[in-house]
Amino acid sequence: MTTAERIDVRRAGERPRTQISWLDSKHSFSFADHYDPANTHHGLLLVNNDDTVTPGSGFETHPHRDMEIVTWVLRGSLVHQDSTGNSGVIYPGLAQRMSAGRGILHSEKNDSWTLTGEASHREPVHFVQMWVVPDESGIAPGYQQLEIDDEQLRGKFVTIASGMPEHRDDTAITIRNRYAALHGARLEPGDNVELPQAPYLHLFVPRGEVTLEGAGALTEGDAVRFTASGGQRVTAVEPAEILVWEMHANLSAV
Repeated sequence: MTTAERIDVRRAGERPRTQISWLDSKHSFSFADHYDPANTHHGLLLVNNDDTVTPGSGFETHPHRDMEIVTWVLRGSLVHQDSTGNSGVIYPGLAQRMSAGRGILHSEKNDSWTLTGEASHREPVHFVQMWVVPDESGIAPGYQQLEIDDEQLRGKFVTIASGMPEHRDDTAITIRNRYAALHGARLEPGDNVELPQAPYLHLFVPRGEVTLEGAGALTEGDAVRFTASGGQRVTAVEPAEILVWEMHANLSAV
């Protein structure tokens, strides 16, 4: 357990970026060809990718192993298919978790057509994909999705994903790590929420502008890494959406 309090603001423009014909991906941590040994994770969170995919394109089938992958769509929709037989369309408000476990193959595409053949996906899809380590390796791969009503997210935190026992009754999706939870909120100007207390927090602003008590303005794409902290208030300056990982361990504990 870390005892030194720290609040580390990371600005959107500081993130490494992958730009190719069909993808604009901004990485909060080391990812793919962007490796920085001083920026590999925070707490249990290894990946926080802010992705935009053009229509008719996407990630072809590729493997994952021993990772809990949570996808949260902000705009548009994303078609998921995997080697365990799961498939579906992920859209704003539909929380998705894929447990890679001992190994899984999947694809994610902004297809020009839905799986039912209806015209769709005529706009870029914008989503945040987040990876946390499981607290047990080699588990069976798994998949879960559940819709979170917009009214639940308005003006307050809702638990989007968690492995923590205290969230079992109110969590949309379950991750295989008992020390981690993801919360989200949609805020109108003047709305405010209080951050949880935890050894490690990661606050990300994927949309809009907010102010963080004691730190000032945060705009779209900004993030804050908290160590041994919490309890600060986040207030919306304009319509905003925020995502907060609450983590009660770091990589050395799993």
